[in-house]
Amino acid sequence: MNRPTLKLALLFGILALLASGCQKDNIVEIDPIATDTADDDIANTTFAQTVSVVFSTNGDAAVEGTTDDFTVTINGNDVTIVYSGEEYVMYELSGTTTDGFFKLYSSNRQGITLNGAHITNPNGAAINVQGPQSDPNKGKRTFIKLTGDSYLADGTSYTDTPSTEDEKAAMFGEGQFIFCGDGSLNVVATGKNGIVSDDYLHFQSGTVDVISSAGHGMRGQDYIIVSGGTLTVSTSANMKKGLSTDGYVIINGGQTTINVSGGTAYDDEDGEYTGSAGIKADGYFRMNDGFLSITNTGTGGKGISCDGNGYFDGGTVEIYAQGSNYGSNGGGDFPGGSNNSSTESVAAKGIKCDGNLLFTGGQVTFNSSSHEAIEAKGSITITDGEVVAISQADDAINSGSDFTISGGYVYGYSAGNDGFDANGNFYLKGGVIFVTGTTSPEVAIDANTEGGYKMYLTGGTLIAIGGLESGSSLTQSCYSATSWSQNTWYGLTVGSTTYAFKTPASGGTPLVVSGGSSPTLQSNVNVAGGTECFEGMFYMDASVSGGNSVSLSSYTGGNGGGGGPGGGGHGPF
Repeated sequence: MNRPTLKLALLFGILALLASGCQKDNIVEIDPIATDTADDDIANTTFAQTVSVVFSTNGDAAVEGTTDDFTVTINGNDVTIVYSGEEYVMYELSGTTTDGFFKLYSSNRQGITLNGAHITNPNGAAINVQGPQSDPNKGKRTFIKLTGDSYLADGTSYTDTPSTEDEKAAMFGEGQFIFCGDGSLNVVATGKNGIVSDDYLHFQSGTVDVISSAGHGMRGQDYIIVSGGTLTVSTSANMKKGLSTDGYVIINGGQTTINVSGGTAYDDEDGEYTGSAGIKADGYFRMNDGFLSITNTGTGGKGISCDGNGYFDGGTVEIYAQGSNYGSNGGGDFPGGSNNSSTESVAAKGIKCDGNLLFTGGQVTFNSSSHEAIEAKGSITITDGEVVAISQADDAINSGSDFTISGGYVYGYSAGNDGFDANGNFYLKGGVIFVTGTTSPEVAIDANTEGGYKMYLTGGTLIAIGGLESGSSLTQSCYSATSWSQNTWYGLTVGSTTYAFKTPASGGTPLVVSGGSSPTLQSNVNVAGGTECFEGMFYMDASVSGGNSVSLSSYTGGNGGGGGPGGGGHGPF
C-alpha cells in the first residue's frame, strides 16, 4: 500500500471513529487498514548495495561501500551519511561507541542492519533517520533488521540536534520503522522517548527491549502494529505511555509485555492532569492474536486507554492497574465523589475506551485495585471468548450505554460496587456468566432504571452473587438460594451440564442462578476434572461429588436473602 493510500485509509478510519463517538449505542466496525502489506515485507525489497559502518572504542568510526551518491561525514564516532541516489541501500552497523551516533539523510526506502552494534550518544539520538536534506520531514520506510545483540542509548540532553530538525527519541525516524530479523535490540532512553517514528511502527520479528525514564517507550505517530516478535517496554516518567500513537494499535501476534510506573501530572499542552498508560491510542485498539501483558503501578495509571473503540478478537490479554486514583476529592468519576467531575482527578483503570468495546474471542483479564477494571463510554458487547474483570474498589465492568452478553464466558467481581453496571439497558442473551456485586444497594448486575432502562434476561447460564436490578425483565426463570457461604465450592447443574464455582470471600445477597432449564444447586462439593475458567474460580463440565442440596426459590429481582462467612468444600485435585 503506498503512502497516499495509507493516508486516505487512515482518514476514513478517523471519520468512522468520529461517527462512533456520535452513535455510541451501536458497535461501529472499522475496517482495519491492511496490516501486513507487501511493502512491509523485507523479502520484497531488493537492496542494490550495502554500506558498512563500524564504530570504535579507541578511534574513529569506519565507513565502507559508498559511491559518488553518498556524502559521508565522520567526526570521531559521529557518523552522518547523505544519500542522493535512487537505489535501495542496506546500512550495516556494528562495533561499539560510548560517544557517537548514526544519522542518515535519504529520499528512498532503506534498511539498517544492527549487527551487534552498541551505540551511546550522550548528546542526542543514537540513530536518527531523516528524509532528504531538502525536506528532512519526508522520511521513507526503513527496515530495522536485527542480527546479534545490539544496544542503543541517548543522553539526558539533545544538544546535537539542529533547531530545524526533529529528534524525539534514542532511536528516531521521520519515516516508517519495520522491525525484522532474529536478533535483539536493547534501548535505554534517559533524555526523551525510546523508539519513535513520525509515521508508523511495525514489529514483525526479533526481540526489542525498551527502558525509558524520560518519555514514552515507543511511539508511532500514525499507528503501531505488532505482528510478531518479543517486545518488552518499561516506562517510569509521569504521564508517559508504553505504546503511544495518534492513530490505532493492532496486535496481530507476538509477545508484548509493558510495565509502567509513572504517575499523574499536569499536562501544560492539554491544560489538564494526565495519567500514564500501558497503551494509549487516540484512535482504536484491536487485539487479534498473540500475547499482551500490561502492569501499571502509577497513580491514576491505566492499562489501555483509547479514544475510539476497543476490539478483542483473539489472543491472550492480562492487564493489571495497581495504582491508586489521583486526586483527593474524587470528582463525579470516583466512587463517593461529587456530581461535578474534577480535572484534578484521574482514575486508575484496567481499560478505558471513549467509544465502544466488543469482545468476540480470545482470553482477556482486567484487574484494577482502585477503580473500574473495564469501562466503555459507549456500549459493551460480548459474543465469545473469555472475559475476566476484577475490581477491588468499583464496578468490575461499566458501560456508558447498553451492555449486551450473547455468548462466551464472563466473570466479574467487585469488592466495592456493582459487578456489571450498564448506564443503558443490560441484555443477557447467552453465554456463561459468574458475577459478584457487593452489599446493598449495589447488585451483581445493574441497569440504569433511574434513566428508564432495565435488565433483560432471555438466555444464558447465570450465577449472580448480590442479585439483579429491581424491575428486571426475566423471560428466563431465575432462582435464589436460601443462603450461601463464602469460600465454598458449589455445583450447579443445568440440563446435562454441571458447572463448579467457588464463592468469593465477600459479596452481597442473594445468590441467584438461571439457565435454559430448571437448575439444581449443591454446596460444599468436591470437584474433579472439567475445564478451568475465571482464574480457578470456575470449572466447565465438572464432576462434583458429596455436598448438600441447596433449596432454590423463584426470584424476580432485587437484593435480599441469606449469606454468611461459612466455608468448606474442595476444589479440583
